[in-house]
Amino acid sequence: MSELRKVLTKPMDIQMPKMDGYMTTREIRTLRNNRKANIPIVAMTANAFEEDKKKAFKVGMNAHIAKPTDINTILAVLGQVFGV
Repeated sequence: MSELRKVLTKPMDIQMPKMDGYMTTREIRTLRNNRKANIPIVAMTANAFEEDKKKAFKVGMNAHIAKPTDINTILAVLGQVFGV
């Protein structure tokens, strides 16, 4: 029998009004609730240059997916993030 696990992740757009994805990630990472602060965050953005990827990891994102993308890429990245 396979085990059903609840997996949570936050896809994060970089270009958002008021607070961009980098700032939002920094805020999430400073939360006092460890479960919330450590939620996996995956950048899903049109910002696809190498410096964009580096910045995403620097602020605490767990992965980076350049848009446009497809379901196979999303599933592969999520598999890497969750080690499956």
